[in-house]
Amino acid sequence: MAHNDIRTGAASLAGMAMTFETGSVRSSDGTTIGYRRIGVGPGVVLVHGAMMTGRLFELLARMLADRFTVYIPDRRGRGLSGPFGPDYSIQTEIDDLAALLRESNAHNVFGLSSGAVIALHAARQLPQITKLALYEPPLATDGVSPTAWSGRYESDLDAGRTASAFVSVLKGTGDLRGMALLPRVILVPLMALFLRLDKGDSDHGPLRELIPTVRYDIEVVRGAEPDLSVFSTLRCDTLLLGGSRSVGYLGVALRKLAAILPNARSVTLNGVGHTATFNDEKPQLAAAELREFF
Repeated sequence: MAHNDIRTGAASLAGMAMTFETGSVRSSDGTTIGYRRIGVGPGVVLVHGAMMTGRLFELLARMLADRFTVYIPDRRGRGLSGPFGPDYSIQTEIDDLAALLRESNAHNVFGLSSGAVIALHAARQLPQITKLALYEPPLATDGVSPTAWSGRYESDLDAGRTASAFVSVLKGTGDLRGMALLPRVILVPLMALFLRLDKGDSDHGPLRELIPTVRYDIEVVRGAEPDLSVFSTLRCDTLLLGGSRSVGYLGVALRKLAAILPNARSVTLNGVGHTATFNDEKPQLAAAELREFF
């Protein structure tokens, strides 16, 4: 076992004995942003991605909690937080994060997927972010659009075909590679059955409620700055994380960011994909890197 694995394992044991507390802040438009907090030490904020709540980061948070005070907000429209609001955009998400950073006095931010897109753009506006860790932000690169699949998802959702919309997300993002390779004719009835049986007691909460929120993550990705060169002025230290089993365009985006960001370091986590930080996957791999970086 590597030394990092030993240290992270010991830290997670310490974190397991701690208890999450809940709190909330008011964003600039008055919306409540709820969060869970655990640990002691400097603040770290974990920003989740699409079709998630902060609960999926609970094990990752526990693995950091012996050294950091970890805040895991539910992004608006989910869990502990208020509604998206009529004027929702990527700037709304940046304002929400800014409110939590003021509350927590945190200077360390980690973002996953669309959460990484939000964190990256927030770092341009918020000088209090001094260390930024990004796990595979879905950015448009080399003519590849990370939201090319969104048309079918939105038409499915508008027509009330929730299971089909779920399948469109799975196939479009490729997050669950094995499942995404199955044909729609098999996946749609399978997911319809899964949604009927889902009682919402898992880490992600009721999926039927989270599937419609993907529309807003699509808005975040569409609202991202298309010219990555604007991030060349970013002064915070940056850690770029990716999985060896993730879909190809995510790695391309990370490599382009690594070439542009002035203070960036890249790490590839072996044997994992886009959802590696989830409770039921291998969050210890990212935790070891985040502990060292932050």
